[in-house]
Amino acid sequence: MTPKPFALTALICLLAACGGGGGRDTGGQAPAAVPAAQVTEARFGDADPHPAIAGPLRSHKVHGIDLARFQTAVDWPTARANGVNFAFIKATEGGDRVDEMFASHWRGAARAGVRRGAYHFFYHCRAPEEQAAWFFRNVPRQSGDLPPVIDMEWTPTSPTCTIRRPAEEIRADARVLIRLFTEHYGTAPILYTTVDFYQENHLWHLDGVDFWLRSVAAHPSDIYVGQHWKFWQYSSTGRVPGIAEETDLNVFDGTPAQWADWLARRAQP
Repeated sequence: MTPKPFALTALICLLAACGGGGGRDTGGQAPAAVPAAQVTEARFGDADPHPAIAGPLRSHKVHGIDLARFQTAVDWPTARANGVNFAFIKATEGGDRVDEMFASHWRGAARAGVRRGAYHFFYHCRAPEEQAAWFFRNVPRQSGDLPPVIDMEWTPTSPTCTIRRPAEEIRADARVLIRLFTEHYGTAPILYTTVDFYQENHLWHLDGVDFWLRSVAAHPSDIYVGQHWKFWQYSSTGRVPGIAEETDLNVFDGTPAQWADWLARRAQP
């Protein structure tokens, strides 16, 4: 991704104290360690912000990111100090791929006090049992970590699997994964999805899972009408101090106190 000039100073400022995309000047000093339980304000920028989400974002205080192999240079203590309270990190895909940056991101997030969670990118050409086993093999159970995430979306650019199966089959696979992930990690997973995948597969019929929804041009309540959610991916062009590349930005649906309560109930035991 190629960084673009910041288009909306107002959006950047509402996320924090106008820290801008470059973050605070630390004078070359490493930022002080931030306790994992403390919520830090988001000093994020956005290379291509959407004006429609600036207002709704004001009510959300607990921000974080998701990342994968595309983010190769991460100064985790700086990112943590500038509002990365949680990070969802790509771990696996299908039944035979591990993200090249998973191990590095996984260690770095924990050392910086970032609440971390791993996600699995669903592959439409493998059985859900096989995919779950592959994720379990590569993502350890760790008390206090965020619930695991199942990322379900269409894959039109996949070099090997672009099939679009019936909605009933998609939901059946999702239910198998939800059950297996819950049994293995001792807490129900989070389900990430996109607008088209959610609508075309009627994912509102799924239960026993928290939703993480992508909506970069409007609040999720305007797009996923009636669907309760816990995380909202509001940008894919974020600029986060400590991360060289553009990064997906996310927010938790709740206050810092509600974040602490959710972690107490939903983190891995």
